[in-house]
Amino acid sequence: MKKFIIFTGLTLISFGFVQCEKPDSPGKTEHVKDDQNLSDEKPHVHVHDSHYVSKEVKLSGEVKNPLTLTVDSLRKMNVVNIGDLDIVCQSGATTSSHTDTKGVLLRDILEKAEIRQNNHKDRNFYIVTRAADDYKATFSWAEIFNNPTGDHVFVVFEKNGEPLKEDGEMTIISLSDTKTGPRHVKWLNSIEIYRVE
Repeated sequence: MKKFIIFTGLTLISFGFVQCEKPDSPGKTEHVKDDQNLSDEKPHVHVHDSHYVSKEVKLSGEVKNPLTLTVDSLRKMNVVNIGDLDIVCQSGATTSSHTDTKGVLLRDILEKAEIRQNNHKDRNFYIVTRAADDYKATFSWAEIFNNPTGDHVFVVFEKNGEPLKEDGEMTIISLSDTKTGPRHVKWLNSIEIYRVE
């Protein structure tokens, strides 16, 4: 029995050495071929799902005047020529740059909707901006109404001098953020105001 165990152990060890010394296993060869095939193909282009393209933004929750925003209704508000802006992702890379950008301050939109405050000390609210694909970015009442951030959060409806298309008709961005990507909500379709409980 002891000899059998030793023989089995030596056989397994020898088999392991043979496997390690093989130049390429079949799986490895296929993987290399796949990589070569990919490099010969055209680069992958991200196709935006038209299902996510939003034409309206519903503003609801703790407000006296729920709103349905469209590009036309935004154009009737105080439109700001934002100018140039970069979308910077969490890694620090600039994923896109835009010129001749226009939008409306989120603060102006919230003032039009009128948050349902019981008195001037009633300020514990948060704002959820939600995309059609359920991506979300949040803001506090203090950020928007009692902080320089509020001067730089826009609902954007035009970039490079043209209406938005594949990103939905409206997006939101906080330009005072060090990295603008995480709170850049494309396909914006709702702005929800909640009271902190």
